[in-house]
Amino acid sequence: MSKIEVKDGIYWVGAVDWDIRNFHGFSYTTHRGTSYNAYLIVDEKIALVDTVLKPFSAEMLERISEVVDPSKIDYIVMNHVESDHSSALPELLKIVPNAKVFGTAKCKSGLEKHFFCRMDFQTVKTGDELKLGNRTLMFIEAAMLHWPDSMFTYVKEDGLLLPNDAFGQHLASSWRFDDEVDQHVLMEEAAKYYANILLPLGPLVKKKIEEIVGMKIPINMIAPSHGIIWRRDPMKIVQAYMKWATNTTEKRVIIAYDTMWGSTEKMARAILEGIRSEGVEARIYRFPYSDASDIIGDILEARGLLVGSSTINNGILPTLAPFLTDVKGLKPKGRKAAAFGSYGWMGGATDEIEAALKAAGMEIVMPALKLNWVPTEEELKRCVEFGREFARKL
Repeated sequence: MSKIEVKDGIYWVGAVDWDIRNFHGFSYTTHRGTSYNAYLIVDEKIALVDTVLKPFSAEMLERISEVVDPSKIDYIVMNHVESDHSSALPELLKIVPNAKVFGTAKCKSGLEKHFFCRMDFQTVKTGDELKLGNRTLMFIEAAMLHWPDSMFTYVKEDGLLLPNDAFGQHLASSWRFDDEVDQHVLMEEAAKYYANILLPLGPLVKKKIEEIVGMKIPINMIAPSHGIIWRRDPMKIVQAYMKWATNTTEKRVIIAYDTMWGSTEKMARAILEGIRSEGVEARIYRFPYSDASDIIGDILEARGLLVGSSTINNGILPTLAPFLTDVKGLKPKGRKAAAFGSYGWMGGATDEIEAALKAAGMEIVMPALKLNWVPTEEELKRCVEFGREFARKL
């Protein structure tokens, strides 16, 4: 394998997973794969920051071997317990059983509970430093970005931030740096990543960014644990995170629905036309043909959400249930929302939708639009007007 140098004497030694298509228990689709990024710092002392998913242990060790003998590693820094970054650790400790492992207190307990193996562990907190020789690692606790154990590692002499899951993307690529890839794809995947993982943690994200800015440390490069490394313009992703963390949205509506015999679909299309007639952008998605995590990625910057369903068993069609569960958990606050749908005997679907949207912290700005059986021409005009009114409320 050819060496991939991030900075002079600092190497990417991770793995690219071209095949993975689902993450976090199938709740997050990874259409473009992902990578597990680990970084080797070679100085008087040798440190490895993070590891990879266990099936890629051999690939990581082979990449390390291109630079140094893995048995020469002195320190292992674990920024996060989650298995996609830590499950190669037991394999590594077989080679370097005396290496000292660094992480937060919660990282220590988490690693012990995950792997049941002995390790020489040193607990660190914000501001603690580790001298490697010419380089110094500084640790920054980042609790709940996105697990309680999370931590950033900062290489002071290089202005290099290794923030683990923050600022990442699920994106497999032959390239490692932001200036080597399509910028639209990069930001699309970064937004989807934030929306599906960090969205409910916005206040903590904002606070942590403000804390790091207040430390007045130069950041010349950001090397996350998934996806592409930000070297051309590292502040681009920081600015995007601040926008997303403060729920800054655009005048756009997402329409997500499913239909039993086509009536709710007719309503959705008419509502779409009403929104467009007011000069507002709208995007429409039908379940199960659309992917919930893709839609959530679009909700990130959209101000309005309309959810529609036919009624079955006095509730929603089951295809919408995972999406509404995700929305309730991710809590995209500050959005305006409403429900619509057709029904036969009873119209309980819209009540269930409204309850979920309220639980997500959204503002219900209009009463639900419910139509019995197949909509007439006059009722479709009502749908168009419903869309217009909703667009005006943005």
